[in-house]
Amino acid sequence: MTKADIVSKIAEKTGLEKTDVQATVEIFMEEVKNSLEEGDNVYLRGFGSFIIKTRAEKTGRNISKNTSIKIPAHNIPAFKPAKVFTESVKSNVVVAEK
Repeated sequence: MTKADIVSKIAEKTGLEKTDVQATVEIFMEEVKNSLEEGDNVYLRGFGSFIIKTRAEKTGRNISKNTSIKIPAHNIPAFKPAKVFTESVKSNVVVAEK
């Protein structure tokens, strides 16, 4: 599902104009990003949390030059789904067999 699909579904279900829904979705994503950039986690009860995870410094390999490089410690954004969200997906999505 793409952002355009989400906008279309919300517009269809609410009766709002797609342009208004598009603007709302864009602002929501911008606010989540801004909060994380400021060091604040975003908690959406029943859905999940957008959090900041810290990755420790580690040694990596540059395969083309056959050298070791140090990857410094850094923060990354992450999403942690709420328990009710996880359980819903587990019970409703069929496991694909290989």
